[in-house]
Amino acid sequence: MVSLAKRFCSLFLLGAMALLTVALVPGTANAQIGKRTPFCKKLFNPNLNPRGKIFASQGAQMYCFGFQLNSASTRPLVLARPSGIRNVDAANPAEDISPNGTEAFGQSETSIAAADQYVVEAWNDATGFFAPCLSPNNKEELTGFGFSNNGGASFTDLGGLPNVNCASILFEGDPSVEAWEFQGQHYFYISSIFASTTGTGPNDIALTPCQVTGFGSAASLNCGQPVVVATSSQCFEFGTPPTCAFYSFLDKDFMSIDPKRGKLYISYTEFGFSGAVANAIELAACDLSANPMHPDCSNGSAVGPLPPPYLIIAPTDVNACENEGAYPGVDVSTGDVYVAFEHNWPSVFGVGACATDPTKEVVSYVPHSCLTLPAASCSAPTAQTAALVVSESAAMIPGYNRFPMNDFPRIAVSSTHGTVSIVWNDARFKPSGDILLQSWFTGSAFPTPVQFEPVVVDNAATAGHGWQFLPGMRNTDDDGNLYISWYGRATPNTAVTNVYEAVGVSPLTLATPSNIKITNVASDWNAVSSDIVPNFGDYTDNYVGAVGSTGPPFTGEIDYTAWSDGRLGDPQPFEAHITH
Repeated sequence: MVSLAKRFCSLFLLGAMALLTVALVPGTANAQIGKRTPFCKKLFNPNLNPRGKIFASQGAQMYCFGFQLNSASTRPLVLARPSGIRNVDAANPAEDISPNGTEAFGQSETSIAAADQYVVEAWNDATGFFAPCLSPNNKEELTGFGFSNNGGASFTDLGGLPNVNCASILFEGDPSVEAWEFQGQHYFYISSIFASTTGTGPNDIALTPCQVTGFGSAASLNCGQPVVVATSSQCFEFGTPPTCAFYSFLDKDFMSIDPKRGKLYISYTEFGFSGAVANAIELAACDLSANPMHPDCSNGSAVGPLPPPYLIIAPTDVNACENEGAYPGVDVSTGDVYVAFEHNWPSVFGVGACATDPTKEVVSYVPHSCLTLPAASCSAPTAQTAALVVSESAAMIPGYNRFPMNDFPRIAVSSTHGTVSIVWNDARFKPSGDILLQSWFTGSAFPTPVQFEPVVVDNAATAGHGWQFLPGMRNTDDDGNLYISWYGRATPNTAVTNVYEAVGVSPLTLATPSNIKITNVASDWNAVSSDIVPNFGDYTDNYVGAVGSTGPPFTGEIDYTAWSDGRLGDPQPFEAHITH
């Protein structure tokens, strides 16, 4: 009887804390609390909307629910042996203060790209929750970024992405960064969710074009206004006559560049209301070559009031099992594009046919001949394959303040080896997960597998036996080899976290590679405050720096890794680089 009473009290306390969390989230300058769009009403959040049926990115959580209080524990920070690799905070914590003096906690979900000695890192920035439109340094935007003109040795925090129309539409995070050297000039492109502030206008994916001006240590970054690359293709109508009240939501954008042909590709998920785009993986395309600072981007030929997607990679599943977490990769030799995403995420909530539909990482192949502009010359990918996943979506990872975890794949194409590879976290070999690698041969040989079964990337001798999750992988070095980074822990029952990397891995490998530790200070994520859920973000990133404008492979041997780090007690976007 005593045990039952204790259990009841515990459940009551947890419920009261959840209600208190909701009650303590007030309206703020840019808080998106109470968004009443159909998308937000269906978005799962364990405290704010536990009955939601849609599972989406950190950017979508910020758009719908605003900041979410996540109090730190009193557990001490446990430090690991330093790695010896220099870690650089790409942001400036002194910039994380709103005009009325409110300190924001949470810069996470990082992306990075580099060209020669110039580096840009972008992140989700909680300061936007508390800063009104037209704040100094564009701090009302929920996507922040920093610039380095010395190869990542130091960064200048540039605040939020420029946006003169912040009263009606805002950058809402989920950044991706790409770099391009063209005719002796260096360009960067930063994409993010770009969503209506009223909930009644179309929702977009937009990119910010930037150009390096000046030279060397005197160089700076000049960025333009948003360029829309994809917009809602569906609206919800009611009334007489019918009027468009709400628009579909575009989520989880990520980019890959074709430097040889001057094309940029952006994959994302569209959450619509019915038909093929109720939950679709889509691709947008931009031509950079005519004017790199004014990309020519297209969703396809307009039909009616809203343009259709440029290309639907995966339409709504017949059983309504969710597809999410799309990432593109370009074969720089041929211009072919491969898009990877997770099918049936999160499987822990599977009902009906989704309860038995295998979770898998899907890779779709789109030949360059299809990728014409302004409209694609085909209607779907020409080939597809998949790797089965033992999903960690039911895991409650210590110190990670969101449930469920994701297993989203990251992708890279090696034109040297003629392969396309994906990595993801997977629980098939141990409950706390491993980072797995699977490659296939490209072109006409796709989808012939390279490995008979996925290869474990994390080496327990370095990365430990604990949780291994959120891998990053983007492109290859000048030898066609891969760089794979991730969060890892020494044991399963700790929140003390480092970042590890497997360096210069052949996509043809059949054996676990050696690992190095990237972080020189560990983070105890049970002792870190954050206004963002999840506090780690949904992804990490790494990027082999672009070198020159001829090739392929258009890359060198310097790899830049980006992650969110809790060593200051406030999640910050860190960077480290190594030469292989």
